[in-house]
Amino acid sequence: MGHHVLPGNPPVALILRRSARARRISLRVSGLDGRVTLTLPRGVAEREGLKFAEEKSAWLRRQLGSRPEEVAVRLGAALPLEGREMRIETGSGRAVRVAGEAILVPGAAEAVPARLRAWLKTRARDRLAEASDRHAATLGRPYTRLTLRDTRSRWGSCSAQGGLMYSWRLILAPEDVLDYVAAHEVAHLAEMNHSPAFWATVARLLPGYAAPRRWLRENGAALHRYRFGD
Repeated sequence: MGHHVLPGNPPVALILRRSARARRISLRVSGLDGRVTLTLPRGVAEREGLKFAEEKSAWLRRQLGSRPEEVAVRLGAALPLEGREMRIETGSGRAVRVAGEAILVPGAAEAVPARLRAWLKTRARDRLAEASDRHAATLGRPYTRLTLRDTRSRWGSCSAQGGLMYSWRLILAPEDVLDYVAAHEVAHLAEMNHSPAFWATVARLLPGYAAPRRWLRENGAALHRYRFGD
């Protein structure tokens, strides 16, 4: 893997990678961190790839300029919950709760981000455990454990030992999207690949999975823009 900078305003840093499987030159802008990767098939000269990137420079700068801005999670801010836009407001009592289109968070304002994140993680664990249990029962394959992380590279994973891992930020996405990721990872308990047999298993667990899969591909990166004081 190499690096190159496309001159211009602003300059664009490129990561060059070679792929034996690639059939053509491709450019990809990560929705997570804005990194630009130029992939070259075997046998294609580096200068040919850079010429391709230069021809696409206007498109590249538009892509980089349209990335979603970060949102600091605090009182008054908007945050999606299970796909619904909610307003974060001050709550009474001791527990975080939902009221209409608001998430009510009690306590001091400076503690709101951490309290809300802890509440979201608990809610995510409940929803993901329910979905994983349901799909595992349908499949007839139990999983060994369920862990939550704040992963940027993937929404979920399944280990060879049957352990499921999910991003807790799935609680921000529509419910069918969380359900799709659970079906996807549970399907790996039977098929540790992405073969036709794997996708047939996903379809059995969640008919119509294509729509939530497409939503995640198109909108998932924006779920990382919500910053909880970190």
